[in-house]
Amino acid sequence: MLRWAIAALGGAGLMYLLDPAAGRRRRALMRDKITKYTNEMMEAREGAQKHLENKAQGMVAETRSRLQNEPVNDETLVARVRSEMGRVVSQSRAIDVTADQGRVILRGNVLASEVTPLLKVVRAVQGVKEVENQLQVHEEPGNIPDLQRDTPEALI
Repeated sequence: MLRWAIAALGGAGLMYLLDPAAGRRRRALMRDKITKYTNEMMEAREGAQKHLENKAQGMVAETRSRLQNEPVNDETLVARVRSEMGRVVSQSRAIDVTADQGRVILRGNVLASEVTPLLKVVRAVQGVKEVENQLQVHEEPGNIPDLQRDTPEALI
C-alpha cells in the first residue's frame, strides 16, 4: 500500500513538473526557491562562523591582556568601571568614578540593595587595585533626584 502511495505521489509530482504548458515555469520557480534557501543557509552559516571567530578572538585578547598585567591608565580604568557598573546599578549616572593609579574612588548616591553588587563588580575590573567607597547609601529613592527613574510619568 505504501509503495502505491509513494508511486502515485511521485507520478503526480512528475506530471506537475513536466507538464508541457506550465512545467517550465514551475521548474524555474522551484529552482529559484531552492537557490534562495541555499543562499540563506550559506549566509546563516557564514554569520555563525564569523560570530564564533569574533568570540574566539575576544577571548584570546582578554586572556592575553590579563596575563600581561600591564598598568592601565586612569581614563581607561574609569571607562571600564563605568561600563561594568551600568550592569548592576539602576542609576549609574548618579555615581562619580575617578581613578588614580589603580585606585578607584566612587562618590554619589546609590540604593542600599545595589552597593554590594557594585563593589564586587568594580573590584573585578581589570586594573583595579583598590576601591574607595565614598557613596551615600539610601534605602529607597525617596526625593533624591539622582535616584529617580526616567519614567514617562516623571517626565510630565
